[in-house]
Amino acid sequence: MHGGLSPELNSMDQIKRILRPTDVPDTGLLCDLLWSDPEQDISGWGENDRGVSFTFGADIVQACLRKHDLDLICRAHQVVEDGYEFFAKRQLVTLFSAPNYCGEF
Repeated sequence: MHGGLSPELNSMDQIKRILRPTDVPDTGLLCDLLWSDPEQDISGWGENDRGVSFTFGADIVQACLRKHDLDLICRAHQVVEDGYEFFAKRQLVTLFSAPNYCGEF
């Protein structure tokens, strides 16, 4: 994943069927895959401070892994100081590898 999960993701085939290149819509599956973020203190889906897509809790990660028979979700798209950060009992990892990002990190 680039960003995160979507409530519209029912099958991995949906990702394969996304026509590329494409413009990113303001809502929907592609938007969510690019813009959604994990959130520590929520269950389910929540509002995203980015003003687009959603945040999701550990319960959503666990349900997605079960539904799609996966062991781990690897994502990026968020600054994490040590280069990686786990979420949902190490079932999701955020990777960040841009040195000197905005003059920091």
